[in-house]
Order: sequence, then structure tokens, then C-alpha cells
Amino acid sequence: MSTGKRDERRAASPQGMDAGRQSAKGPGEIRIIGGQWKRSKLPVPDLPGLRPTADRIRETLFNWLGQTLNGWRVLDAFAGTGALGFEAASRGADAVVMIEREAALVDGLRASQKRLQATAITILRANALNWMTASAERFDLIFLDPPFADDLFDRALAAAVPLLTEGGVIYVESPRDIPAPAGFTAWRQGRAGAVHYQLLRRDENPAS
Repeated sequence: MSTGKRDERRAASPQGMDAGRQSAKGPGEIRIIGGQWKRSKLPVPDLPGLRPTADRIRETLFNWLGQTLNGWRVLDAFAGTGALGFEAASRGADAVVMIEREAALVDGLRASQKRLQATAITILRANALNWMTASAERFDLIFLDPPFADDLFDRALAAAVPLLTEGGVIYVESPRDIPAPAGFTAWRQGRAGAVHYQLLRRDENPAS
């Protein structure tokens, strides 16, 4: 998706020119790369460890998913700057739920939502792991990019799996290869610098 923003903020890899490019430069901005808000800017506050998903990773990810997500319900569980969630909404997702705990980041997400008139997006200030564990909602696509330093990947995956629709996929961004949970396979995967990223989907014929 624990205490404090360490559970929500994406931490930069110690090696990571690609992983931590924005945080190394301090405050700045990133751009949505496709869809109705293509080239629109999202702010990147000067917060330690904040690491938006790099442009080339997002481009690859949405090449895998398809350029439009019409009809999809999407969860951005550790939203940060909202790079993934706004990208999904820009490409036509019917609903995008963003979960973020840090108040300053939530304010920034809501400001971007208002500026873009992004009516399909819902922004919640919450602990992502707690929210996923308690939620009864279902999603076609779940983004999991928790802070690298806190190693939340196993817990985040365990919380996300029950929220996934049949045929849905989970995106994981991490500093190392994360094994797929039982009953899932890495459908697509790649690496950019110190960042591993993969799409997980359920096996078609899981072992009984």
C-alpha cells in the first residue's frame, strides 16, 4: 500500500537514477504521457523518498495494458504523486481510487483532480494496507508501488489479491524481483535501472 508516511511514500532506490530521478532533483513536476490529459503536468513536492514512476516505465506499462482502459476500475494503492492513477484515468478508466496517507500529497492530488476535472477519480486519505484489508470493492487493475525501503510487497500483494476481479491484473514496482503470489504468474515484466516492474495475473489452470 505500519506507521507514518513510510507506509505510503515511494522510497528511492540507493542506486536509482531511474528509481529516484525526481526526488534527486527536489520539487518539480512530471507529465501524463497519454490519453485526454496528455502532457498535463503533475506536481512533485520536495518530500524525502518520493519517487514517481518514471516516464519510460509508464509508457511500457500502458503498452502492455493497451492504450485505452475504457470500462476498467483501477486502484492506485500507494498513490504518491498520482502518476499511475491519473495516467489510468486519462486513458479512459471508468473509476480510479487513489489511496494516500500523507496530507500534503492528498492536497496535491485533489488540486490536480480539480484542475483536470477528473470526475472518475476518488482520492482517500488512508493507510493503504488497512484500506485494502477492509475493502469489499473490486478492481480490474491494481497498482502496487509501496515504499521500497519498508519491504511491504508481500503484505500489499496479500491485501490486493481479494480485491481483484476475475481476469484482472496487478502491477508491482519494486527494487528487486518479487515472486508472484500463489495462483499468479508474472505475465509481463521489465527492469529500468534499479527498478523491477511486472504485471501479475491469475493462472488459467491453478493447481488444485
